[in-house]
Amino acid sequence: MSGQGEPSEVVPVYRSVANTIGERILSGEWPLGSSLPSETALAQTLGVNRSTMREAIRVLEENGMLRRRPGGKRLFVSAPSGTEVATRVKAAMVLQEMSFLELWEALHCIEPAITAAAALRISDAEIHRLEENVDRTRHAAAYSEDLLALDFEFHAIIANASRSRTLQLCREPIGQLFYPAFLRLVLRLNVVERLVFAHEQILDGLCRRDVAKAQLWMAKHVVDGRRGYELANLDVSEPIAWVADN
Repeated sequence: MSGQGEPSEVVPVYRSVANTIGERILSGEWPLGSSLPSETALAQTLGVNRSTMREAIRVLEENGMLRRRPGGKRLFVSAPSGTEVATRVKAAMVLQEMSFLELWEALHCIEPAITAAAALRISDAEIHRLEENVDRTRHAAAYSEDLLALDFEFHAIIANASRSRTLQLCREPIGQLFYPAFLRLVLRLNVVERLVFAHEQILDGLCRRDVAKAQLWMAKHVVDGRRGYELANLDVSEPIAWVADN
């Protein structure tokens, strides 16, 4: 009948219970690292049976909000790891058929911001790792997966050096999908020279703690990646493909 809205989705009881517990955790009622009441006590408090409570707890364990210590039964509040969050976000991006272009647009914002933060906080040890990475990249074979792995490592070192957990959390699922897609470009075009030059300029900015230079060259590097993708006659509007974790 016209004038009636779509029927509201019925939320299973166990998910409603999981949401309630999750809200109590996020509100600070049960802080990070604290132990929860027993399964039986929780069921009684929330007025549900134990099988419903088990399902709710399973959901929260899968989400990384609850954990058990090895060999133990007691539940403890935990924070989902970056990898756990990234895997779920990555799955959502694939299922929603997000394109290479959409991922690129996000990285075009995130990577320069991460690089600017890294220029202020990077350690000498991380500078040394980047120098070694660039040297290995100079000698990498064109059209190879090794080149992609080195590029991924270069960006990962900078991300860690940013000390920005928020930016890293945003970047990880996008990077997990973007860089394997970038392999298609690497296997079609000889990008070693341009890749090395960009990395050298970014590294120089980081070595000098020159925020403007490091950020500018990272932005140029990301833009160059899209141009190369298009030069390789790859469709930037094509949905990104799922890549299994190694």
